[in-house]
Amino acid sequence: MKSNRPVTPFGWAIKQRLAELQLDQKDFCKLHGIPPYRLSNLIHGTRKAERYRRLVAKLLDLPPT
Repeated sequence: MKSNRPVTPFGWAIKQRLAELQLDQKDFCKLHGIPPYRLSNLIHGTRKAERYRRLVAKLLDLPPT
């Protein structure tokens, strides 16, 4: 059984913006060619993934962190 990982503040910002755009994570990833596991890494803070962090922030119009 997988353990739940906490969501980072940047992760909450991603989730909130996706909800505003009425997109789920899977569709967002497919639309922009982002591997779903990388978006999950950003949401839960398990990896820095700087390249994708900048891309996601730009696509969702979030402040860079």
